[in-house]
Amino acid sequence: MTKKTIFLSFAAMTLSLAAMSQARVGVKGGWNLSNITTSNDGSTKDAKSLSGFNVGVIADLPLVPRILSFQPGVFYTTKGTKSEIGDKNNVTITSPYANYTQNPSYIEVPLNFVAKLPVGEHASLFAGIGPYFAFGVAGKNKYEVTTIAGTTSGSSSIKWDDDTPFTNDPNRGRDKWKRFDWGGNIQVGAEVSNFLISAQYGIGFAKVYSGQDNSTDNKDKNRVFSVSVGYLFGGR
Repeated sequence: MTKKTIFLSFAAMTLSLAAMSQARVGVKGGWNLSNITTSNDGSTKDAKSLSGFNVGVIADLPLVPRILSFQPGVFYTTKGTKSEIGDKNNVTITSPYANYTQNPSYIEVPLNFVAKLPVGEHASLFAGIGPYFAFGVAGKNKYEVTTIAGTTSGSSSIKWDDDTPFTNDPNRGRDKWKRFDWGGNIQVGAEVSNFLISAQYGIGFAKVYSGQDNSTDNKDKNRVFSVSVGYLFGGR
């Protein structure tokens, strides 16, 4: 059984247990605005936010009806960052322009506890918090460089190392990304007649690039702001 199969099996089991507990199961998706921090204080230097998406399934397992729920999910989500060097409209011999994009994709399992405030018979406001665990599956590194001689561009697939909870023998390298990511997220939103709308901020706790973990190594971590809509099937 591969590492990816184990991870997806765990995610499927989580949703199955929720369903057997008479939870509502639904679909959810939306827009991501991601970036990668470059220090422990959360700064991003010259990095710019990257637009992306998330799509997946969730379950709502009531712990206290209409007041508190456990909401696990399984999502395909994009993360990453982009950066620019120079001015595209003012390229000179000594000032070229370069645009770099890093766009990894993950299978992500959030495990949120959601507190709800009923504001009507079929409506409530909510706020949630919980950890997430993610497994890198795809992604591209792209570049575009413009000099006085012209523009060149290209892309390459992201390389993932084997530094995951399933192995103690990571294939490390500075040109690779850590396959396993984990962190926490907070969210707020509203539910009206089984429809959901929410805003969420995900904070990565694991550095994204491969290599040794020590005080002199990079501190780059994922940050993702998301706005999503969804629908939960079943009665309230």
